[in-house]
Amino acid sequence: MAATETTKIFIAHFFILFLLSACNSTTEHTAKKETIINKDIAGKPTSETIKKLLENGLENNGKIKKHEKLYLNTMVHSFYNDNAFVYLWSKNKKWSAIADTVLNFIKNAELYGLFSTDYHATTLQNIAKNIATDSVKRTDENVWSLADVLLTDAYMHIIKDVKYGRLFNDSILIADANNDKHKSVLHTTTELFNNINFSTIIQKLAPKNKGYTNLQASIKSFIDSMDRKPYTYIPYPFKHGVEADSIAFVKLLQQRLFESNCIEFATPIADSTQLGIAIKCYQKKKGLQVDGKYGNTLIKQMNLTDIEKFKRIAITLDRYKLLPDSLPKQYIWVNLPSYYLQIIDNDTIALTSKIICGKPDTRTPLLSSKITDMVIYPTWTVPNSIITKQYLPKLKKNPNYLNRLGLKLKNNKGQIIDASGINWDKYNKGIPYKVMQNSGDNNALGIMKFNFNNEYAVYLHDTNQRYLFKNTARALSHGCVRVQEWEKLAFYLARNDSAMLKTGDSLTYNVDSIKHWLADKKYKRIDVKNQFQLYINYFSCEGINGKIKFYDDIYGEDKVLREKYFSKN
Repeated sequence: MAATETTKIFIAHFFILFLLSACNSTTEHTAKKETIINKDIAGKPTSETIKKLLENGLENNGKIKKHEKLYLNTMVHSFYNDNAFVYLWSKNKKWSAIADTVLNFIKNAELYGLFSTDYHATTLQNIAKNIATDSVKRTDENVWSLADVLLTDAYMHIIKDVKYGRLFNDSILIADANNDKHKSVLHTTTELFNNINFSTIIQKLAPKNKGYTNLQASIKSFIDSMDRKPYTYIPYPFKHGVEADSIAFVKLLQQRLFESNCIEFATPIADSTQLGIAIKCYQKKKGLQVDGKYGNTLIKQMNLTDIEKFKRIAITLDRYKLLPDSLPKQYIWVNLPSYYLQIIDNDTIALTSKIICGKPDTRTPLLSSKITDMVIYPTWTVPNSIITKQYLPKLKKNPNYLNRLGLKLKNNKGQIIDASGINWDKYNKGIPYKVMQNSGDNNALGIMKFNFNNEYAVYLHDTNQRYLFKNTARALSHGCVRVQEWEKLAFYLARNDSAMLKTGDSLTYNVDSIKHWLADKKYKRIDVKNQFQLYINYFSCEGINGKIKFYDDIYGEDKVLREKYFSKN
């Protein structure tokens, strides 16, 4: 009986161990399967030439040949290692249909705001040409191996750029095998070889945001008429007082004027008279003020070539890739370079309004938040930055300056203080008082303010300078966003709260009550029951009816990204 029990226990233990072993085996197989391609390709013999190329890459920081370097070096090696270093893109010295599809995508990469030069385009095109015309190279394993490795690196790079863009730290993606982006690129590479349609993959990877799709769909029209003549790009401003910088600037400016046929020589350096005449020539050609002087307006115009515009398109598409994969059904969308605010409701524009945003030296911050409340006839507490930069120097000259602006000075107890009795000369970086403006029609915030949580102390609001909405360029505020259609925005938020009211709930306001409180001209704070999503973004171009509209790079944000990520394109 004891022996029988022992036998039963042994069998039970063996069965459990068998199950555990099976589970572990399944888990390992599943994990491995993420990067293993289908049997037809995986059954090919190992290519020692591919293996050697990739080992060279690991030893030489991605360099596999004298002039060829892999962008995603460790990732490419990992993928081939998982698939026994077989040929992925060819069979019996012939390109696969998938290879032709990807090569064609690289050739037309501009249609997605990408640069074919980032994907070994020249080398791959030369290899394809040689294979088609040279019978010796057509059978050369070294040629096919190089083509295979470069095309894999190019495809992975395309996946990364379409999905994530180029505006983040690539080294994290490349080096960290546990990074979600790293895993995603490997998984998507596997999908292609497991018969997932290439177009389907690209569509799945690209952002679904309507702004992205409209812009991407408009690229073909732009590039069809694009002036591809390369003009010299001029970084500006340069460091004044630094002779080397000023000389370098003049050389670039002269070269650019030479390219525009406004001066007859690029070297030697022109004297100030010759340079002035050449600048006048260019200004006259472009319809600018003809004064023979260089400055921000002139350099912006010179740098705004079609090639540079395409880089703006590329940057804008990449900005969309930084947004969440899905946006709410309803949200407020503020695009600073366009000077417009929109309410998006189920992909439909429910409201459009002009805005005024921060000056370049007091920028409106880019952020994501939610409208929490509205204030009718708000008071205004002047930010310390305005006090320090604008008010303090004038208070030192005239202690009654605040009275002229209708502002009041309050201590930390909320008591009004007489500004004329304060020695303003002892303050430089700030003051221990609050500067406030009472509510009213002349208040700087106008008669309505929209609050949202943020670390910058900015908000949306009306203004007492409504005439400024007539201006084309409207980067004029101290950082807050002034909204021309503030009343329509308030009514929309009220109607939205009413529409979302659940049975048994109550609402303390509606459109009619807002109208009543506005007529009353008294301070009133209103909680927005369903806090409304707000995005303040920076997109310097957009696709409208198949055409691309460009906006001024008001804060130089695109300029910074262009010089950091796209200077070599």
